[in-house]
Amino acid sequence: MNAIQGTYKNGQIILDTPADWPEGFRVIVEPAPEANGVGMTEDEQSDDPEAVARWIAEFDAIPPLQMTPAEEAEWQAARKAQKEYDLSKFEERAKRLKRLFE
Repeated sequence: MNAIQGTYKNGQIILDTPADWPEGFRVIVEPAPEANGVGMTEDEQSDDPEAVARWIAEFDAIPPLQMTPAEEAEWQAARKAQKEYDLSKFEERAKRLKRLFE
């Protein structure tokens, strides 16, 4: 028998797919590891005033990025180098795109 995934909601396990197990079959339920813990679930994407206030509070709690002058100089140099590279490749990329639509 294969494992089946589901979601715990309101005190119940809701399976993603029907189980083909015999009635009364015993199971073990344990939390699955979170994929990456980044982002929001559908339940957290509400647009009611309480959810919006919660999102703003979480956003405001993010500490500001702080860089040393050397780190900022390195970052600015990398940005400049990337911009120069992108500009140097613009014509070539534009011609390739144009050929795709001819």
